[in-house]
Amino acid sequence: MKKIKLFDPVINKEEEKIIKKVLKSNFWASGAGTNNVLKFENKFKKYTNSTNCVAVNSGTAALHLALNIAGVKNKEVIVPSLSFVSTAHSIVYNEGKPVFVDVDPKTLCVDIKSIKEKISNKTAAILPVHFAGAPCDLDEIRKLCNKYKIMLIEDAAHAAGATYKNKKIGKHGDMVCFSFHPVKNLAMPTGGAITLNGKKTNARKKTLNSLRWCGISNRKETSYDVSNLGWNYYMNEFSAAIGIIQLKRLDLMNKIRKKIAKRYSKEILNSDKMQFNNDYSYHFYWIKIKKRDKFMNELKANKIETGIHYKPIHKMSYYNTKDNLPNSEYAGKHVVSLPTHPNLSDSEISKIISLVNKFS
Repeated sequence: MKKIKLFDPVINKEEEKIIKKVLKSNFWASGAGTNNVLKFENKFKKYTNSTNCVAVNSGTAALHLALNIAGVKNKEVIVPSLSFVSTAHSIVYNEGKPVFVDVDPKTLCVDIKSIKEKISNKTAAILPVHFAGAPCDLDEIRKLCNKYKIMLIEDAAHAAGATYKNKKIGKHGDMVCFSFHPVKNLAMPTGGAITLNGKKTNARKKTLNSLRWCGISNRKETSYDVSNLGWNYYMNEFSAAIGIIQLKRLDLMNKIRKKIAKRYSKEILNSDKMQFNNDYSYHFYWIKIKKRDKFMNELKANKIETGIHYKPIHKMSYYNTKDNLPNSEYAGKHVVSLPTHPNLSDSEISKIISLVNKFS
């Protein structure tokens, strides 16, 4: 019996062709952001209608660099606990303090009331996470950022192609961080990006260009300078070339994901589930199950892969705070992720729905 994967990148002959082309070029790295990397940056900037874009080697690198230039050292960053650990780690990497807040139980995106309760005179930024590809309430978050003169930096790892108020995610925040990990909607061998908006975008782009390549600020080989330490975070040519192709198909692939999510929303009987919204990108589709381990084991026995997104960060041993975040904690024990990737057949979708209804 064929295994139904939780995530499965969509590839075809175009990716194979471009990989061979890059391979034969003998130009595989692009620390200075030239050739395919520069092309991808320009295309993704146009796609999101953002002011600038800087490509890096992962979503974690994107978060690390964005928070670095935001200047969060010895300051606080408000962040939902229900996220991948990189969201919080990136704050700590920059010697800032993550201040964990709860999520809305209906969307699993950050709860606005919880944010308001945690803003202080030490807050440097709000870092919302577009959970499973569902955009957060960015208008309300922006109002808070403007009121307290703090930065809006989005974790859009799940949200490539999602929209909010008729604008692509990537256009709203001061800096928006994307992941192009192989499981993501826009997949690469490894990759990420930061889109930039508002004031100071040119200066921030220049700094980010330097930081992603060990602080090198002058590209001339004979006279390059290092203005700061930086990191080895540049995107390679293979990833950028694949990303250009994946970007061409992103809206179509997300349309298929939405079609799958719409079926789940209509046909899964469990009432505690992700809702359908045409603005979502549906990196995955979640439901809440009381006896989660039993449920996941039974689906596994039927060759259906599921996932857990996520254990709340504030409950992990490294952080282990005393925060009381009931919605995040409940989700951490009961949420199950279901496949939405475009490689699913109609019969596989029907099988998933049938088994979910049987066991949930």
